[in-house]
Amino acid sequence: MPLVPRIVVVIPCRDDADFLEECLAALDAQTHAADQVIVVDNGSADASADVARRHGAVVVTEPVIGIWPAAARGYDEAMGEADIIARLDADSRPHPDWIARLVRAFVADPSLGVLTGSAEFYGGSPLQNYLGERWYIGGGHYWIKKWLGIPLVFGSNFAMRTGVWERVREQVDRGNDRIHDDLDLTIRLRASDGVRYDPQLRMPVSARPVQTLSGLSRRIAKVATTFAVSWPEGAAWRRREAPAEADAVPNWEPESDEWAPRYGG
Repeated sequence: MPLVPRIVVVIPCRDDADFLEECLAALDAQTHAADQVIVVDNGSADASADVARRHGAVVVTEPVIGIWPAAARGYDEAMGEADIIARLDADSRPHPDWIARLVRAFVADPSLGVLTGSAEFYGGSPLQNYLGERWYIGGGHYWIKKWLGIPLVFGSNFAMRTGVWERVREQVDRGNDRIHDDLDLTIRLRASDGVRYDPQLRMPVSARPVQTLSGLSRRIAKVATTFAVSWPEGAAWRRREAPAEADAVPNWEPESDEWAPRYGG
């Protein structure tokens, strides 16, 4: 990796032009600019692609509808251009130092393969935002770490070395639009991939997932579906019994077991 790694930001998008406008404006204001921004247009009928081009993003079309097909297409497109692939969603609003924090972390720690962070919900009521951060996303972080032994990768706020994606890209269920892409990715990762959760790497995201009971229930149900299609890869005992890898790195542990935000997708 060069002294200053090349970082490409991938944003899957379907009919989210207004949200995408704000997301790309926030990326334009970064203290450390991305080397490239790729917007994966997933069959949008609105102006999403036009918004992306106006902000100088590369637009890639993925005709297979679904967050995993779109995200995986973006990661594939980034491979030839990036040392680090970063991921946002169209409703993400990155703080101005988001990319700079990612770059500093990967430069400082050669064993770091995946860095993920937490969430700050916006657009909901105070109660919705609180429950989304502390119960919905916070609960996901807590229980997935307990079950899998590594932090949950939050799809609206993470980055990975290109080599990590090269290793897992044929293992993930990338064509499946009925599962959580970020949970499926997490299931395929191991401690030797150097997965770290930084609760201070916060990302404002829309409260849309927690504003209706039906939407929240649907997303929670997809957790079971994601584990089902990857079984037995996601079995805790299978992961415990797996032989240690020669190049394994110690699993990064937070200073406390505090629940702190979120999954994505």
